[in-house]
Amino acid sequence: MTESAASVVETTHADPGAAAGEDTASRLVRAAIEVFAERGYDGAGVSEIARRAGLSTGAIYSRFSGKAELLAEAIAASGTDELDRLFAQADGTGRVVDVLAMVGNQLIGQGEALNRALLLEAFAAARRDPEVALWLQEALALRASHLAHLIDQGKAAGLVAADLDTAAIVHFAHAVGLGMVLFGAIGATQPDATEWQQLIGRVVGTVVPTEST
Repeated sequence: MTESAASVVETTHADPGAAAGEDTASRLVRAAIEVFAERGYDGAGVSEIARRAGLSTGAIYSRFSGKAELLAEAIAASGTDELDRLFAQADGTGRVVDVLAMVGNQLIGQGEALNRALLLEAFAAARRDPEVALWLQEALALRASHLAHLIDQGKAAGLVAADLDTAAIVHFAHAVGLGMVLFGAIGATQPDATEWQQLIGRVVGTVVPTEST
């Protein structure tokens, strides 16, 4: 289990009263969040997840393909995602700079600690579990396609420099965001949030055509 996962275990224990009204899938995901946070992906057993949910392992396999899908659902359920909200709100032009800035800023401390811990578990597990690796590749590819689409629309609207490669911008944005997660995992000192946001704003500003600045 990662150190960051251990730090959030106390906040993940399910409230039996709250769980009583949940459907079976939600109960399983809730239990999976708890067990993954306590034991990490490799140490989390399907039987223990089912036991925490008050269900049988058959309930898991009738709804999920296994631990990898449960981990994906746990990550999705463990915290809100500002990027997804921005993607949903984006009009294809004016929000592209906001989205780029959010990719760089979101993982320096504003995001959910539990979500970051589970994401780290997924990356660690991906080295050994092809199913987790495939899920991560697909999730990142989907995020990349959304961002690339917004960037291309921004180029068409004159908001993003046309001579910059879209794939390179997307890759850079993801590298910065995910890199901050890794720094957090080892307890590295993070820069001041305000100073970091100022830097990201300056970097993002470099993709704007000169005549638009």
